[in-house]
Amino acid sequence: MWKDLGDREAGKLRPYSFSNRITSHRIASLQLSNFKEIVSPHRGAVNSLQVDLTEGRYLLSGASDASAAVYDVQRATEYDGGGLVARHKSIFVVDKQHKHGHKYAISSAIWYPIDTGLFVTGSYDHYINVWDTNTTQVVVNFKMPGKVYRTAMSSLATSHMLIAAGTEDVQVRLCDIASGAFAHTLSGHRDGVMTVEWSTSSEWVLVTGGCDGAIRFWDIRRAGCFLVLDQSQSQLGRRPPLLECSALNKKQNASTSKSASQSVNMKLRAPHKKVASGNGSKQSVISRSSSQAKGLVRQRLHPGMLSSQDRAIAHYGAVTGLKVTNDGMYLLSAGSDSRLRLWDIESGCNTLVNFETVRLQTSKAMQLAITNDSALVFVPCMTAVKAFDVWSGRTSMTFRGHYEYVNCCWLSVQDQELYTGGNDRQILVWSPSRLNFDEVDNGSRNELIPAQDQDNWSD
Repeated sequence: MWKDLGDREAGKLRPYSFSNRITSHRIASLQLSNFKEIVSPHRGAVNSLQVDLTEGRYLLSGASDASAAVYDVQRATEYDGGGLVARHKSIFVVDKQHKHGHKYAISSAIWYPIDTGLFVTGSYDHYINVWDTNTTQVVVNFKMPGKVYRTAMSSLATSHMLIAAGTEDVQVRLCDIASGAFAHTLSGHRDGVMTVEWSTSSEWVLVTGGCDGAIRFWDIRRAGCFLVLDQSQSQLGRRPPLLECSALNKKQNASTSKSASQSVNMKLRAPHKKVASGNGSKQSVISRSSSQAKGLVRQRLHPGMLSSQDRAIAHYGAVTGLKVTNDGMYLLSAGSDSRLRLWDIESGCNTLVNFETVRLQTSKAMQLAITNDSALVFVPCMTAVKAFDVWSGRTSMTFRGHYEYVNCCWLSVQDQELYTGGNDRQILVWSPSRLNFDEVDNGSRNELIPAQDQDNWSD
């Protein structure tokens, strides 16, 4: 830390790099918080967690007792232990007793991406409710054909207000908040859709994972999916950096231009053959037949037809979790086959990163979390949460604190805090460690501070 501060002061370290290093140090020191506590009002398993994307202040949770709650994670409700432990109670709770509350378990609870005035809940009672946060009333609801497993809204969207819903039905439905109706129906999966995730690089691209083991990419402006991931199509490791790619492309372009110029010169040197002047009927017949063949090829390759015929699978079992990296270049997937896979979105290939052996839940969708620099991914693994290095697959950290299975986790970008929820009805907070210098003796303090930062007059 002191070295980084010195490098930043001397101008050796750029602001963005300095910020990334500090964030990485804080995340690497995450531990169960002994100064912050979330008081959970839920009487069932916590299935979904999300901190709002605008202020990074309000935590939203959804649980199996059909209740949803909101907490202020920056301002404590009360303090215990002589003011050392901050307790955060829920600001409000909506449950079965509410007039328009859900009747069965809430499987997904998400914030409206650009404002905390709305939040969305999806439930096993086949309904998706859009709530007004200030009045705790339902603004609009959508009746789905089956249990709602997961809902998602794009944080990049400026042209639409669509909620993507994965249900036990084979079709993915897009619900329009503005009109209160279904805008799209995406067909292609052969079983229920357990998880949905919007791209972080385009507001039009949606990724879905089904109980049929398939992961499909959709451009909601056109019919059918444009990509189905196949675990047998693979490439080794991550793609080279952008600068190296541009250098390789320049070399390839130069070589192709040389070969093209050589071929042009050869054509110019070749003797010209005289062509008899006719009515051109034969040429027109040939052009018509070729255009018809091209038309058949286009029809045969129509994505709407391909989406139902492509049977490629990404997991041997249901796809239970999806997470796109913040740069939009890679996708992490988890399946009921207890496998984690990293996919290159551009090529659609499995990168063959060997994540260490894990045991994952198979009965319900789970929520993954990833760091801003895409270095670590947090995965609920039975009663623990494990942090894996995205590029090597090694286990970096293990968080143990829940007594039963963990269902969801959310990493707060603003505070570098990890929130986890499980079947034990608890919401645990994992915070960066605080170094209390009052408890550190002089010798160890001198070890922590580099020589250039020490002085001769302190005790």
